[in-house]
Amino acid sequence: MKILVTGGAGYVGSHAVRELLAAGHDVVIYDNLSTGHREFAAGLPLIVGDIGDVKLVMKSLDGVDAVMHFAASAYVGESMKNPRKYFQNNVESALALLDAILASRVRFFVLSSTCAVYGTPHHLPIAESFPREPVNPYGVTKLFLEHVLSAYRESHGLRSVCLRYFNAAGAHIAGDIGEFHDPEPHLIPLALRAALGTGPPLVIFGNDMPTEDGTCIRDYIHVTDLGVAHVKALDYLAGGGQSMFFNLGTGKGTSIGYLLSTLKNVTGREVPHQFGPGRQGDPPVLFADGTMAAKILQWTPQFDLESILRTAWIWETQGLPRLISSTLQRA
Repeated sequence: MKILVTGGAGYVGSHAVRELLAAGHDVVIYDNLSTGHREFAAGLPLIVGDIGDVKLVMKSLDGVDAVMHFAASAYVGESMKNPRKYFQNNVESALALLDAILASRVRFFVLSSTCAVYGTPHHLPIAESFPREPVNPYGVTKLFLEHVLSAYRESHGLRSVCLRYFNAAGAHIAGDIGEFHDPEPHLIPLALRAALGTGPPLVIFGNDMPTEDGTCIRDYIHVTDLGVAHVKALDYLAGGGQSMFFNLGTGKGTSIGYLLSTLKNVTGREVPHQFGPGRQGDPPVLFADGTMAAKILQWTPQFDLESILRTAWIWETQGLPRLISSTLQRA
């Protein structure tokens, strides 16, 4: 099949592209490069544009069989400070994208969603049947789009899979694509830079959580495992599957304290850190029940925490410096 991947030059999107290509699909990347990187699309068709540009999207959909949608703002903390940006990017622009899709022959859609749609869970692990009660604008925008897709299934026959990620982490084993944001909001790259001395001491938001060591617990899932899940979701739809929601996680929660000790074992380096106040809209514990994805998509994660940190370390020390050098040369 021919797949249009919005945000395909970004962190998760680029890994999904790798897995689509490995599965024999044709890929067209659509990205405005605001957070993506042209180098991640090297050698592939790349359309530079915003998903809210209906005319350009419609032109880009020529011959396309399915759309995978990664192009969105995706930081909880930023969404609390600037909700307007999130409603504009994740709702208004996404609705424009869907308008273009409904006017095309495309009837398969895979959404990059989030565990943030659940809010603070009443018990664990989190299953797809849990109430969806987001506590931050980011989660609200993703939940809105899930509702839109449910409605469009009934009205227009647009079948979709919404993949609710837990914490995407790690980098491709080839070492040539990985996580790079400016500014960088995510724990693992910030911890690695603190360990390397290329960044300031890591700030851990909260050490008084109701957890064993007082730090947040999250479910870290390797970005390549996420990419594989997107291919399996596409196969599911192509095989006649109906619209569904799936959690993507390992089913295991890891505290920040334990993650830092594991990082030391992997890299041999301490992570200088300090504690700050907990963040508003940040639940203390989140981890997935992945039973449904395992049963229906035949998907289970292949990377453990050490593998996640090892690939992230290789990227941070080898791949990322090459990307930065290439970016500077192009500029």
